[in-house]
Amino acid sequence: MGSNGDGVSSKKVVFVTVGTTLFDALVRAVDILEVKQDLYAKGYTHLLIQIGRGSYIPSRSSGGDGSIAVDYFTFSSSIAESLRSASLVISHAGSGSIFETLRLRKPLIVVVNEDLMDNHQVELAEELAERKHLFCARPQTLHQTIVSMNLDSLLPYPPGDAKPVAKLMNRYL
Repeated sequence: MGSNGDGVSSKKVVFVTVGTTLFDALVRAVDILEVKQDLYAKGYTHLLIQIGRGSYIPSRSSGGDGSIAVDYFTFSSSIAESLRSASLVISHAGSGSIFETLRLRKPLIVVVNEDLMDNHQVELAEELAERKHLFCARPQTLHQTIVSMNLDSLLPYPPGDAKPVAKLMNRYL
């Protein structure tokens, strides 16, 4: 699977971010054994989870023996660094996280927090998913999304193209 041929040193990180929100449901969803196994089966070697203010603590693991390595942190000043080194990003639906990830041209699964009342985030995520810039999931559908996602089907987000999104956001503001 390694793009460098030897497959040994190709570290493929899945970075999960909840931003500044409280989103234990997302952290729980990626901490499920099947989800971790499926990510590993797809060639990902590391799962790095930013848990924010959440109270749910995922289980750390050093990986190896046919499993993905798991680590987590609460907040970090270097989220951008984590995004840059990621091979796949699983994010909450905050527009900042979404656009930063798309700008870096990273494959993205946006997981919608259904506990948030103000959910124009859902419409933004679904609109971008319809345009094939990202995948959109709920905590309970994340596993299925990971299993069925085809990264080759994603289209790069045109960086200068804020107009459709501005139009979209205005619709909900």
